[in-house]
Amino acid sequence: MSVIIKFISESLNSFYMIEKLLINNDTINEQAVLFAALADPTRLKLLQILCRQSPPGCRCVINLSELLGITQSAASQHLRVLKSVGLVTSERRGFRIHYSVKPEALKRGQNFISSALETPETGNAECCQEQCPTHKTD
Repeated sequence: MSVIIKFISESLNSFYMIEKLLINNDTINEQAVLFAALADPTRLKLLQILCRQSPPGCRCVINLSELLGITQSAASQHLRVLKSVGLVTSERRGFRIHYSVKPEALKRGQNFISSALETPETGNAECCQEQCPTHKTD
């Protein structure tokens, strides 16, 4: 009976350790989708161009494709990905579609990056001593 209790206790300790180290799965999944959208250099360039508009406004696909030296079709596909994760919005003006950045989505993205890479203020006293046979304590 004590072997079972010890196993349950160790399992709970491992579970609580993981809970402290990770944020919830929904947030991690949202972060992964955002990071995947930003993993392409062309999409990053498009986002930078739209972010650095002065005054804030929007640009059409034709203009964006010319700036980056890519086809209109390629620009549209990249912008579609950025739109699907909520970073940009689009507006049809006549025959052209204009894209602009969504400031609130950029702020959320910045918070995602900060929380994904957050480190504790003080060092974590816990380590893998029990699971790592090569770890030696002095």
